[in-house]
Amino acid sequence: MAPQPPRGLVLALFWGLSLFMSFPRPACLQPSPPPHSSPPAEPHPCHTCRALVDSFNKGLERTIRDNFGGGNTAWEEEKLSKYKDSETRLVEVLEGVCSKSDFECHRLLELSEELVESWWFHKQQEAPDLFQWLCSDSLKLCCPSGTFGPSCLPCPGGTERPCGGYGQCEGEGTRGGSGHCDCQAGYGGEACGQCGLGYFEAERNSSHLVCSACFGPCARCTGPEESHCLQCKKGWALHHLKCVDIDECGTERASCGADQFCVNTEGSYECRDCAKACLGCMGAGPGRCKKCSPGYQQVGSKCLDVNECETMVCPGENERCENTEGGYRCVCAEGYRQVEGICVKEQIPESAGFFSEMTEDELVVLQQMFFGVIICALATLAAKGDLVFTAIFIGAVAAMTGYWLSERSDRVLEGFIKGR
Repeated sequence: MAPQPPRGLVLALFWGLSLFMSFPRPACLQPSPPPHSSPPAEPHPCHTCRALVDSFNKGLERTIRDNFGGGNTAWEEEKLSKYKDSETRLVEVLEGVCSKSDFECHRLLELSEELVESWWFHKQQEAPDLFQWLCSDSLKLCCPSGTFGPSCLPCPGGTERPCGGYGQCEGEGTRGGSGHCDCQAGYGGEACGQCGLGYFEAERNSSHLVCSACFGPCARCTGPEESHCLQCKKGWALHHLKCVDIDECGTERASCGADQFCVNTEGSYECRDCAKACLGCMGAGPGRCKKCSPGYQQVGSKCLDVNECETMVCPGENERCENTEGGYRCVCAEGYRQVEGICVKEQIPESAGFFSEMTEDELVVLQQMFFGVIICALATLAAKGDLVFTAIFIGAVAAMTGYWLSERSDRVLEGFIKGR
């Protein structure tokens, strides 16, 4: 049985590996961040320490039934110490505490090397809670529940029920944060001990507060009914304990552009664009214009489009006028198209022949097929003894033979001259 390494040697090797893992990689080995992505926010050191301790405790549970792994466990424990409190078990647990990519965990583990070893060998009995001993008392990264900040001050509402149990104390349990209460919906005040805007006290005792919603436009109220309002939200006015909508368009509280008109809504208003025919308007459509836009004229109570083509003549040759909404345009007359700003007559392409798209080889094959059909027909008639068709058949065969021989002879002669 090989002797166990002296205390500290294995740990030194492990911490060296952890330190190497925590070093940033060279720029050439680091992957490029995705475009337009912001780096994730680093966790608070207290949260990192809590995660480290939780992972350490899971490692203890995982190794609770392990031993030295040799053949004579009783001898090993007698000579080397109990596995439960051995350095071998400590190293096995620490090897799985931090994932390879969790650099914050590796960095914290490096800083707390001596503290973890000291707690393992000397402090476990008097301080069994590793989180309290390491994260709060020794490293001073965390605070007890219900407290916050460098001095671990009590959160508003006290340490037993921070923020009255109806909100989150900023920085609770850490050495950071402002201690401000982020209250739940319906609750407000420094310690979330009051009902927020738009809510009323439905029930309250020495330890609990129940807040219920007011009627829609009420900012403060004594109950849920429409007539229980004490204060109204913006855009509403209080009238006999009821909130009535303010017509911003009728009271000149609205602020819309010159080419917009106001539309009242519940608790507010909207600015909408005037019709194209209007230069300023009092409502929607061409019948609510203050003045007509250029290209439009007043006809009765509406601004209607002017047909410029009735009076305007396009100056270009072969052009015609085309009326548009609020204007006109000159386009080429039918049968003409615009080329470099001038209307020129369109050229109608001549109709293509039936055989215009066929290649020369395809035409030769088609000719041979045609003459073949004619010769077959003549041969059929000649076989019946008709002297006229017989003579025509012989003439056609002779003509085809002469044509073929002339074409063939020309190709042979051409190939001979070229040396083929």
